[in-house]
Amino acid sequence: MAPSRRASKKRKREKHAETEGDAEASVDESDWWLELSQRLSTTGEMHTDDEEEKFKSFFRVSRKTFDYICSLVKPDLSSRPLSIIITVESKVTWKFVEAMEEGGMDHLKWPDENEMEEIKTKFEMIQGLPNCCGAIDSTHVVMSLPSVEASNIWHDSKENYSMILQAIVDPEMRFRDILTGWPGSINNHHILKSSGFFRLCESGQRLNSPVKELEGGIQIQEYIVGDGGYPLLPWLLTPYYGKDLSASKFEFNKKHHGTRLVVERALARFKGTWRIIDGVMWRPDKHKLPRIILVCCILHNIIIDQGDELHADVPLSHHHDSGYKQQFCPFADANAQTLREQLSNYLSRKPRQ
Repeated sequence: MAPSRRASKKRKREKHAETEGDAEASVDESDWWLELSQRLSTTGEMHTDDEEEKFKSFFRVSRKTFDYICSLVKPDLSSRPLSIIITVESKVTWKFVEAMEEGGMDHLKWPDENEMEEIKTKFEMIQGLPNCCGAIDSTHVVMSLPSVEASNIWHDSKENYSMILQAIVDPEMRFRDILTGWPGSINNHHILKSSGFFRLCESGQRLNSPVKELEGGIQIQEYIVGDGGYPLLPWLLTPYYGKDLSASKFEFNKKHHGTRLVVERALARFKGTWRIIDGVMWRPDKHKLPRIILVCCILHNIIIDQGDELHADVPLSHHHDSGYKQQFCPFADANAQTLREQLSNYLSRKPRQ
């Protein structure tokens, strides 16, 4: 039986209404930024007419990167319109943190074998250190705690209450391994020894590729570089300390420092981008804060992976832990001392680039 003319018209009206509804939703979703942008311009918070610059100044990422982040969290935030997803910089929503943990962890992982070869090549191009796989450092995330929670263990050497973030980065300032949650009074050596990264390296499950053969028969295994706050280990090379260093040791320290600068810049960029991390956090939940820091690290990597340029107001010149004294760890593994000496002599014989 053919449908009646009245039923056919009803279906057409319903279809038209659905189409209008879809178009309206699409407009709402695309126009939310224009509305916000106009409001910011009216209040004088934005000093540019360039919409892309205005967007990046407010959200700390380009529109392209913002849309990509939305695509990662949208499955878990489908009940909320994209226009109310707020950046980590201004307000952390726990739903967003959980969604980023679920959708973004592929952006924070240890490199595979092929990636690692590229990383070692790029590190060697910086200052000539062969077979270097990463640079390690730590930084303090400062907090204001209620008096009932203000235990001395959170009280660091600068009289702040803080939480530590330990990070290992690649030459492009990408976080490759992080550990956070430890109180600010704990030293770098202890935090390193408590990490999964330390256990993997000590058991031969990480930094375990075949040694690299250098001129003169020197064999160099994979390693990372760190400052004097870390122990000297076969897989973690630290600088020489003491007065009247030989020319080869002085040159090694110079190249070592030049290579290690990448992690200092990464942490400075990290804190400069996510202002919730840079400054004093007001009474954060210490159980949730490590996960917030993790998500900020994921976002840091996504910005790099998406090829975003650093925003003009994010400085790289300042130190990420300004005012904190340099730590010193006296531990030095005998095999690591031999390895460092061989590498120092090798570098002193190489022609300067």
